[in-house]
Amino acid sequence: MSYNFKEEMNKPERLAPGHRMCAGCGGTIAVRGVLRALHEGDKAVIGNATGCLEVSTFMYPYTAYEDSYIHNAFENAGATMSGVETAYNILKKKGKIKENYKFITFGGDGGTYDIGLQSLSGAMERNHDFVYVCYDNGAYMNTGIQRSSATPMYADTTTTPVGSESNGKMQNRKDLASIIAAHDVPYVAQTTFLGNFKDLHTKAEKAIYTEGACFLNIMAPCPRGWRYPTENIMEICKLGVETCYWPLFEVDHGKWILNYEPKKKLPIEDFLRPQGRFKHLFKKGNEDLLVQFQEEVDRRWEDLQFRCSQN
Repeated sequence: MSYNFKEEMNKPERLAPGHRMCAGCGGTIAVRGVLRALHEGDKAVIGNATGCLEVSTFMYPYTAYEDSYIHNAFENAGATMSGVETAYNILKKKGKIKENYKFITFGGDGGTYDIGLQSLSGAMERNHDFVYVCYDNGAYMNTGIQRSSATPMYADTTTTPVGSESNGKMQNRKDLASIIAAHDVPYVAQTTFLGNFKDLHTKAEKAIYTEGACFLNIMAPCPRGWRYPTENIMEICKLGVETCYWPLFEVDHGKWILNYEPKKKLPIEDFLRPQGRFKHLFKKGNEDLLVQFQEEVDRRWEDLQFRCSQN
């Protein structure tokens, strides 16, 4: 599908200014980008698991959203929107609602990868017609930068502090997009912020207007938790893609599609070096840690390439 991106980017905002998210927050950029993919005239119900986004865009009885909004607990965002979508279908069948509504839930990686995984899995398995969007900033940023299962290996967090006895988080990050794809849902995609936001926009629109359960995983850097200058967010996202740490792909009705392959794959050091949470990896004696990190990135990249080549 072709777009006039200048026109798309100038659509009226459905996330109002004046919220309390940090300057340069990746979560806010993710929300604005996804909501911009809604067609004019369509209404939406926005769900939101507890987290940075919720506490900063909602203070009862006010929200920063132009659409209907529901805040729920960390663990039940998927279940809440499942109920809303089911109620809507019943009311529309009875003729009590005539407008078209779309249903979109946002959650951070803590409320998605971890605490909310059971209700998300249930909603995906039941194939409710809504989109779950994870803004993945790689830790529990709202409560003090604690590690989550989305946190990369060797990252320095407040619960995996780097010191004489620790090199940061010891486990690899969870591959949630593949886990959701294994639920055999209609559409799963991984994206982030690049250039004119074309990849994010096209995937968000496809997810919103594909019938059935859809999932978007968006790398949404956090300048406080990742420790990089606020203005460098686009460069960080680009390096995540060019090093294949965060590849761009989609799974459309079971078909794995690689959306972008770097002409020259950059070493993972290029992505890690600008982030303060990884500064210990560049100290003398830690060369083997970088080798291990690179090997894991390469393994996952090769696995993704293989899956996409089988279509």
